[in-house]
Amino acid sequence: MLFVPVTAQRFVDGAAKRGADAIILDLEDAVAASEKERARTLVADAARTVSRGGADVIVRLNRPMRMTVRDLEAVVGHANAVALPKAESAHHVELVAEMIDELEVERGIPHGTTKMLAMVETCSAFFSIDKIAKASPRLVGLNLGAEDFALSAGMLPEAEGLFMPKQMCILAARAAGIMPLGFVGTVADFSDLDGFRETVRRSRRLGFLGASVIHPSQVAILNEEFRPSPPEVGHARRVVAAYDKALAEGVGAVTVDGKMIDVPIVDRANLLLQREEAIAAREARKQAAAA
Repeated sequence: MLFVPVTAQRFVDGAAKRGADAIILDLEDAVAASEKERARTLVADAARTVSRGGADVIVRLNRPMRMTVRDLEAVVGHANAVALPKAESAHHVELVAEMIDELEVERGIPHGTTKMLAMVETCSAFFSIDKIAKASPRLVGLNLGAEDFALSAGMLPEAEGLFMPKQMCILAARAAGIMPLGFVGTVADFSDLDGFRETVRRSRRLGFLGASVIHPSQVAILNEEFRPSPPEVGHARRVVAAYDKALAEGVGAVTVDGKMIDVPIVDRANLLLQREEAIAAREARKQAAAA
């Protein structure tokens, strides 16, 4: 996912060419307070522009709630999802979901069309992260915002301090059946792309499925590192094939590439193959849309 300030027309115009699976049109931090009202009027046109390459459209809303309400009035019907910053509790998520319910009914949009991403960014919200993750059927992803959370915790947004809360984000999302999004680090430094690649690679091993970035140069790294590599896909196929053959022959134990294979390893291989298939299908749709 690539953040784009909705008021920056040059960035909006180029976003569809960046290769991101989703463009996050930002109404929050990237928009000055004096520009908030105008920003809302730009959402409909910007959504059409950034989606031309097949990317989904997400809009990051504002807090406090009075601003959230005005944002939703401008957004519902133009976005695939909204990102809810500073999600403070399950009740907070439920209130926003209820407003989306009403707007979808009023506008003749099928119920549940507009998805939600919850962004946990304070220490107080962190201790409700499991409840936040399960607060609404509209939720499809959960993120722990490194910069805001670190500020709330009085620490620097470094991997050492973020490791535990980021792991809790992964576990809460998995327990709720939604996507854990993010990485163990910060998006602020986009000049060190090699370091960023290592951060993303490590974060995928920990369980994250994707992330959002603020600079187009980071998008290709996300796409490469969150996608199974050809060797991983090849190994997974060998694991599944060997296990299926062993089951058919009534053999209790099987080895692949010098390692013993059991049910969790086979399940992990199947999940990886399903993910690769979904990514390949997604890429095909994006290419068709861009053609």
